[in-house]
Amino acid sequence: MNLEPARTAVVVVDMQNGFCHPDGSLYAPGSEAVVEPIRELVGRAHEAGARVVYTRDVHPPEQFDDAYYYDEFDQWGEHVLEGSWDAEIVDELPATDADLVVEKHTYDAFHRTELEGWLNARGIDDLVICGTLANVCVLHTGGSAALRDFRPIMVEDCIGSIEDDHREYALEHAEWLFGEVARSDDLAFAAE
Repeated sequence: MNLEPARTAVVVVDMQNGFCHPDGSLYAPGSEAVVEPIRELVGRAHEAGARVVYTRDVHPPEQFDDAYYYDEFDQWGEHVLEGSWDAEIVDELPATDADLVVEKHTYDAFHRTELEGWLNARGIDDLVICGTLANVCVLHTGGSAALRDFRPIMVEDCIGSIEDDHREYALEHAEWLFGEVARSDDLAFAAE
């Protein structure tokens, strides 16, 4: 799959200490396992001149105090609290000055963030999506991208999960309903 760097962004979803580090509040070994493949993919994207976007799931401690129905703390417990070590992107994936870091407060990286406008302003159409968790923030971000007429390409060997079945479900669902699935080895940036 050949991708034109000027029209492509690699979207790295929630590769944060809270999810990827053994001391994190919602650590999943499957999330830690994709740090290195994502680092390699991001390196290739940078070399080719494609854009890179990191998302950070961040929650103010009081975010759900007056929630009517939607309360992630009920589902997961308190996690990636604003200003915490948990909420920081893992050290192995340092953002450059040219990268966009999007703070989000839900599963969907487009919901009430600057992401869509930033991508549109740069003429980006193709989104290479990786990160964690497969069936939560990765899936919701990919689906939301498609609804906004971006082309989501889910990178199967760069997507973390709690259970392998969760990742398989998310990828099958994405491919069936709104996007494409590829391995990182199958992706080529035109400048490569």
